[in-house]
This record gives sequence, C-alpha cells and structure tokens, in this order.
Amino acid sequence: MDCSTQATKVLLVDPEDGRVVATGRAPHEVTGAGGARETDPAVWWEALRRALAETGRAAEVGAISVAGQQHGLVVTVADGRPLRPAVLWNDTRSAPEAATLRDALGAEAWAERVGVVPVPSFTVTRWAWLRRTEPEVTAAAQAIRLPHDWLTERLSGHGATDRGDASGTGWWSTRDEDYATEVLELPAVELDRSLLPDVLGPTEAAGAVHAAAARELGLPEGTIVGPGTGDNMSAALGLGLRPGEPAISLGTSGTAYAAMSERAVDPSGLIAGFADATGGFLPLAATLNCTLAVDRVAAWLGLEREGVAERTEVTVLPYLDGERTPNLPRAAGTIAGLRHDTEPGQILLAAYEGAVASLVEALELLAAVGTGLDPDAPVVLIGGGARGRVWQATVARLSGRSVQVPDADELVGLGAAAQAAALLTGERPDEIARRWDTRGGKAVEPPAQPDTETLARIRATRQAALGLLDPP
Repeated sequence: MDCSTQATKVLLVDPEDGRVVATGRAPHEVTGAGGARETDPAVWWEALRRALAETGRAAEVGAISVAGQQHGLVVTVADGRPLRPAVLWNDTRSAPEAATLRDALGAEAWAERVGVVPVPSFTVTRWAWLRRTEPEVTAAAQAIRLPHDWLTERLSGHGATDRGDASGTGWWSTRDEDYATEVLELPAVELDRSLLPDVLGPTEAAGAVHAAAARELGLPEGTIVGPGTGDNMSAALGLGLRPGEPAISLGTSGTAYAAMSERAVDPSGLIAGFADATGGFLPLAATLNCTLAVDRVAAWLGLEREGVAERTEVTVLPYLDGERTPNLPRAAGTIAGLRHDTEPGQILLAAYEGAVASLVEALELLAAVGTGLDPDAPVVLIGGGARGRVWQATVARLSGRSVQVPDADELVGLGAAAQAAALLTGERPDEIARRWDTRGGKAVEPPAQPDTETLARIRATRQAALGLLDPP
C-alpha cells in the first residue's frame, strides 16, 4: 500500500517474480488554504478499502505493508480515533516553531545528535505548533502517529513504526537508534514517549490483520502486517538501491537522496539525515514545488506540459507553496529576465530548470556530507514526472549525470510489497527488490559538460531576490 498525499494505491504482487497481478486506487481529499494542508485519517482507511476492492483479489493477500507520506501528524485517543485532521508534510504553518526548536539545541547539535535540523515539514515542529494553537487537543492526546503508523495500527492493533519513517519526525535519533529524550523534554515539545509507537526493524512484523479490519477490507484474518515505512524509504527499497547510488523523485514534491552505509550529518539542514528501510541510511533533500508547480505554469501559459523552447535566459523560482530546499517557507514564485521577445515556451523551460536546480544542488551537497556518493553512478529518476521528456533532459543537463528511468511503475508500492514479501520468504527486502529487477529501463545520456551556467544564473537570481522571497 502507498498512502501518498493525493491518493492511496494498492499493488498486489507475486512474491516469487515481482509481477504486479492487480492494482487499485482511490483519491484523498486535502483541505486547507495558504500554508494549511490537512486530511482526515478516515479518508485514508476508506481509500484503502476502496482500492483493495478494486483489485478484486484482496482475499488472496498473504502479507501487507504500508508505505506512507512522511512527517504527517496524527493525534489520537487510546483506541486510535483521531482528535483532529492529520497535519500533512507540506503544511508550512509551523515555521515559527521550527525556528524556535532549531535555536533551542542549535543546528549542529540537531544534526549530530538527531540527524535532522528542524524545518516546518518535520513532525516535531507541527506538534509544537499544535501545542501552541490547540492546547486542548494536545492535552487530550493519548497517542501520536505518522500516517503509515496509524494505518499499520488500524490493521494490526499494534502501535508500530519503522526506523526510516521515525527518522523524519525530529524526535528519533539516527545516532542512538532511539527516541531523543532531550528533544521530547524541550519546553516547546514536552512529549511523553509512551505516546509514541514502537520502532521495528526492517524484517519485523507489526502483527497480523485482526478480525474487524479483515471484515472491513476483505483481507484474510491473520494476514501478516509488515513494519511499513515512509514513502521515500519505500521507493529506495523498491529500487534496490545500493550504497552510493542516487535517486531523484519527481512528484508533487521533489526529493533527491542516496543510499548510504553510514549516517550523514548536515548542520545546514538542507540534507535530512534519514535512516532507510534496510538498516542503512537515506540522506535526503526535499522540495515542496516540483511537477505540480511546473504544470501550473504551463496552464497559466496555455501550453502543454512539454511545450518548452529549446533554450531560455529567463529564470523561474517556482516556489508557489513556499519552499523547503532552499528553506524559504514564506516564499512565492518569481520570474526574472523577461523581455519583449520572450516566448511562453522559454518561461516554461525556466520553470523546469528552477525546479530541477534545487534537486541537483542537493545531490552536490549529498556528495559533500554523505558517505561515498558514487560520482559515476546514474541518477535513477522516479515519480510521476520521470517519464516526461523535458524532466529527463533537464535533470541530465543540469546534473551532468546519465539518467536511468526504470520501467517499473509505482516504486513506493513495490518497496512496500518487497517488505511484505520478506516476511513470507525470509529474505532481505532489498534482495527481493533486486531479484525482481525493478531497475530495468531507459537511459538518458547527459551532454558532454553539465550546464553550470544555468545553475549559476538561478543561484544569482535567488540571492538577488532573497528579500522578496523571505520577507522579515
């Protein structure tokens, strides 16, 4: 199961050869304006029921794992009923709390002791925001869950998460492999660890589908429930990434990450030093604005999404929802370099370049703070935009790396399936993904030299517009 921001997708996969035998999908409703983004968790459960029903084969499932959108905050009473809608990863209202928390320990201490430096996306910041704005809700809270945790518990009755998704909360330490007491005891947080889920290893089961859930979903009672993980960790697992191999995911948000054998420490906070779903690490940078922002620019211009010019001198900073990398939560979109003869296709190409530039810069930083990014490895391109010709060409041109586009769709779901299959076969989940050969696909070669001029122009424009992008 892949519970993303916009929809729930279910893949039924043969554990022997990785063949997808059935799929189902159901959309979610996301509410909120300005910086608010919320969803009632009941929507996810109903979407899972509908997606499983669409497969027509729910009764044949032997094991299930949930890959979920990271960082979301679900606050419940003891029986799992939410006290309010979930605050989603792309909600930026906790920007003041992020700054307060960052100052409380200092960026270097956060990076070294916890693995991440607070930005508005992380769960700890939205818990601090909720304590300030809705103290009656936090006072009544009896359990705190991430989206994947809540669904796993609804399936199995066990409040469980995994180290990959837990590492994106801000209160679980990749250094200590445990909840960080010094974070939980901060005045802005004051969270009792008994409200948090158990953290499972990559091959530990959360339990089995209980009778009530089985009746609602059409699953066999006793179906094994895996530990689950975050969506980025699941995609990396689905790819079978080996240490040093980078990937870029192009979706509503954009992410750049690499599998690593040791944890990354970045006090700037641009790289989040996450754990992965295999026992290793997955340092990652995320942007809020990716395919959705570029499609919006295309719609404004009256162009098809690939109706770009061959080249452009225009610069677009497509920060339509604020931005996380770079960390500009109050930013809006900016266009620079317009002239009388500027054509719409030049503006659209610049929007692609602006979105990709932040992800390419993240790969450069990964090489500096991580543990062995392979300089010759291709970028594995996944997500909804990965099949787009312009996305492929822009990533190759700006990164100077070849781009590999796997044939396999729904890699987040495939990663969850590999995790579930491991509980049936006894293999490691990453070994299963490699056995399924999920990486086969198209290769896009880069130009002889990376397009450093465009990257430099984008950086210069961002610096010049900083006062507008991040007003006091």
